[in-house]
Amino acid sequence: MRYLPLTDVDRAKMRAVIGIETDADLYADVPRSALLSQPVDLPGPQGEMEVERAIAALAAKNLSSAKAPSFLGAGAYRHHIPATVDAMIQRGEFLTAYTPYQPEISQGTLQMLFEFQTQVAMLTGMEVANASMYDGATACAEAVLMAGRVTRRHRAVLAGGLHPHYRDVTATSAHFIGFDLVGPDSDPSHPAFAASVIDLIDDNTACVVVQTPDVFGRIIDLRPIAEAAHARGALLVAVTTEILSLGLLESPGAQGADIVAAEGQSLGNPLGFGGPYVGLFATRASLVRQMPGRVAGQTLDVEGQRGWVLTLSTREQHIRREKATSNICTNSGLCALAFSIHAALLGEEGLGRLARINHANARALADRLTTVPGVEVLNESFFNEFTVRLSKPAMDVADALAERGILGGVPVSRLLPERTDLKDLMLVAVTELNTGADMDALANALQEVLS
Repeated sequence: MRYLPLTDVDRAKMRAVIGIETDADLYADVPRSALLSQPVDLPGPQGEMEVERAIAALAAKNLSSAKAPSFLGAGAYRHHIPATVDAMIQRGEFLTAYTPYQPEISQGTLQMLFEFQTQVAMLTGMEVANASMYDGATACAEAVLMAGRVTRRHRAVLAGGLHPHYRDVTATSAHFIGFDLVGPDSDPSHPAFAASVIDLIDDNTACVVVQTPDVFGRIIDLRPIAEAAHARGALLVAVTTEILSLGLLESPGAQGADIVAAEGQSLGNPLGFGGPYVGLFATRASLVRQMPGRVAGQTLDVEGQRGWVLTLSTREQHIRREKATSNICTNSGLCALAFSIHAALLGEEGLGRLARINHANARALADRLTTVPGVEVLNESFFNEFTVRLSKPAMDVADALAERGILGGVPVSRLLPERTDLKDLMLVAVTELNTGADMDALANALQEVLS
């Protein structure tokens, strides 16, 4: 709990400095229809100890994914984080300037960012990566804006399997620059939807955005979509919310992607109640001048020793706003560091082995759930997440499972509330942390709830 030692006299002095008479004057520009007409229904003032007890009691009602069998996913995945990650991110070599403007005192941070970029480029199969974005959703939005700068077009095709949150963030950014977004509706029961995306590509299309594995867990072959996009002068933006999948699946770059936007939370970063996370962004070298964010590069100092500097920094805080390639004026430095350390600890072989364990666990659970009456696995392909159709509304089932101490999955209706035809669908994610006992507990609870 923060302690704010401000007296009435202090507040009066602050109001006088900014030229207002009452605190209500701070909201003068807010439409009256948006203001509350009465106080929020909360208990009256209490002492510090009483407030702490009340808040602790509320927190105790949460069912944490660390304390229960959890099969939650939908863009945020619970993986094991080695203790080494936390130990390394606190080393003095990384406790340098927040933004490394002075390379002579920021070599630890700059070298880490350089290695982070290398790891991301290798994972995605691209030639160059930047020094991170806010998260996967903003990376997706920035990829669309970048495609517009490259092609000088203002239309994007978003595949139906794109995560709704990514779609919403992209739509917000596109709205203010007159960028048109089109795309087919989500159809989790249709395994091959390339045609529905390709049919929407025209000569005004800047890019096609395809997520794989998509929000329903399906693995998408990017090649036919890439070929169709390139034939019309458009770029292919590949999106990945589960970066660990690239330890097993063919990289987007090898399938023809021009830009890759991904979420890196799965490596080194906990769920954290929704953040902070780390956005990954990679592209082809020929497009690097239009890439948002910043790039750390390698050079030689005056003594001929290897060193690191910021090579490309086309952000608003570095250059004039009208020439900037992004309005993202920082990066997820600490989260990127954690990602890089975890990736280095795993190495290429360890990453592949971890990915295979995830896939094997998911296959085992999918096979187990097919034996439960009232459960239908929809996916023909998946990595560590798949969609099931239930004989009852998924929201009700999820609540019933939580009452039994199991976080059974994410109802699709939470992501697409307007789609009443999808209310019986649930996303189920499995990682290396799910044991056989966890899977049995979920299957047995589902059998009980659905009977």
